[in-house]
Amino acid sequence: METFVIEGGVPLHGEVTPSGNKNAALPLLAACLLTDEPVVLNNVPAIRDVDTMRALLESLGVHISELAPGRWRVQAGEIRPAALDAGLCRSIRASILLAGPMLARSGGLALPPPGGDVIGRRRVDTHLLALRALGAEAEYQRLERRFVFRTRGLHGAEILLDEASVTATENAVMAAVLARGETVIRNAASEPHVQELCRLLNAMGAHIEGIGSNTLHIQGVERLHGTEFTIGPDYLEVVSFIGAAAVTGGSIRIRRAAPEYLGMIRLVFNRLGVSWEDDGEDIVVPSGQPLEIRPDVGNAVPQITVMPWPGFPTDLMSIAIVVATQAKGSVLFHDWMYPSRMFFTDKLVGMGAQIVLCDPHRVIVNGPAQLVGETLESPDIRAGMAMVLAALAAHGRSVIRNIGQIDRGYAWIDRKLQQLGARVARVVG
Repeated sequence: METFVIEGGVPLHGEVTPSGNKNAALPLLAACLLTDEPVVLNNVPAIRDVDTMRALLESLGVHISELAPGRWRVQAGEIRPAALDAGLCRSIRASILLAGPMLARSGGLALPPPGGDVIGRRRVDTHLLALRALGAEAEYQRLERRFVFRTRGLHGAEILLDEASVTATENAVMAAVLARGETVIRNAASEPHVQELCRLLNAMGAHIEGIGSNTLHIQGVERLHGTEFTIGPDYLEVVSFIGAAAVTGGSIRIRRAAPEYLGMIRLVFNRLGVSWEDDGEDIVVPSGQPLEIRPDVGNAVPQITVMPWPGFPTDLMSIAIVVATQAKGSVLFHDWMYPSRMFFTDKLVGMGAQIVLCDPHRVIVNGPAQLVGETLESPDIRAGMAMVLAALAAHGRSVIRNIGQIDRGYAWIDRKLQQLGARVARVVG
């Protein structure tokens, strides 16, 4: 098993370029099922979740070739509703994204339950609601432990999602683009990766309006065609680098960082005493950050709560908590979405952080605290990356085990941090 060994206390300096957005790459790969013509995707991140999605697509008969590093040619010329590997499906949440395009393209799919990070129950009910509205039959067969999707033909519908689910929105959009008639999806998610999926589909010949809003209008078409598309930068990785620079007292430039997506994230990090400058498509994080929590009116303890886009994303809560351990003052973090998101904080307490776990959804952080090196276990992608930041800020050596979780979402993060001067080693065994 591979581990990270990190010597903390070294300020980061230099330049780094983030990889393609993991949460965009997965639905974009699934969308390639919607045409028999080749689709070329650029800036595909070299991460485990993408490799898993590739394996699932290839089991359906999709041909994928790597034209150059990060440049993939994907062609679903003849697809087959094969028996998908249950282990692969359990390893990523995004396996559910095969349902929409397979319904549209071949009329059905048997899908083992999707998996992903262990951060609490993650509903699939919204997917079923949306796909049924479009004319699909969808049921869970408990004895066989699989979802079965089938249709005799998809049709447009008025859909009000019962929650602004990212993957349910993506599934509904992919099914609707080839459905007969018009579809309106209300309470749709509008994250950057949802926008990228819609732009790819439009480049393939779909008719989607309202991109970036919570109401999408889709006029179904008979067929889609191939295209070439470049995946944007992973804003979660961008903010991870911002946090790493802040907690180590460093100064870095993040190339091609798409700062236009960081508005709410900037507001939240400003409250923690972290700021950065936009320089075209780059972000510059200066040294000398104040790292002081800004209280609410009346010197009240501020609260940072996750919300659907354009609110503060749940996937950045772990990073923000680590930054807060190094900032002067107190702040309450509230993640109402996932009941296990906060459980990793006991590892930070073991490193010296002053954190009170109020309940499964809320923690209070008091800072600054001197962190010390510790042996840690990465429970999921985002908590794993947060532990890397804590280790970079800590005094002494830390060992992070189960880094396969981190590799699921961050491409060669150790190499990128080494490029910035961090003392990080990947150790086998």
